[in-house]
Amino acid sequence: MKQEQPIGICEELKFSAFFKSHAKALRNFLYYKFGNEEQADEATQEAFIKLWENCASVPTEKAKSFLYTVANNTTLNHIAHKKVVLEYSKKNVNHDTNNQSPEFLMEEEQFKVKLQKAIANLSEAQRSAFLLHRIDGKKYHEIAEILGIGVKAVEKRIHGALLQLRKEIDTFR
Repeated sequence: MKQEQPIGICEELKFSAFFKSHAKALRNFLYYKFGNEEQADEATQEAFIKLWENCASVPTEKAKSFLYTVANNTTLNHIAHKKVVLEYSKKNVNHDTNNQSPEFLMEEEQFKVKLQKAIANLSEAQRSAFLLHRIDGKKYHEIAEILGIGVKAVEKRIHGALLQLRKEIDTFR
């Protein structure tokens, strides 16, 4: 009796190499969407598990696209909950009044809060592209591949994000 050989990404060595080369980038992508390391780690694991479960039906050349699609869908399922948590956290900000150098620390904290709020106010598309470029150091063509859009769309999203951030931060000064 002839034993069937696994095909494509189902081969353990191929899957392991694929995991090693894409896990960190996917985790960072999810972290930018979630803003929460634990959720990003869990969603990364879930996406790779789904890839393994469906490895026979996913060609090797489509594995990365499948992985990011699953991860993106997981992200979209959590967005409603994330908005509720964000609104709650905005209303319940704790203020630390025991700073050693109050003026500098207060200005620094105000700027951090303003910057985080400005980034949170970006559209999901702008925020993802902006953080992938500025924090993760991805090139435009890499971001386009991850998000499944064209390079020009990435340029437009990052440009729009920069304009909006400048506008919001300039009104703060």
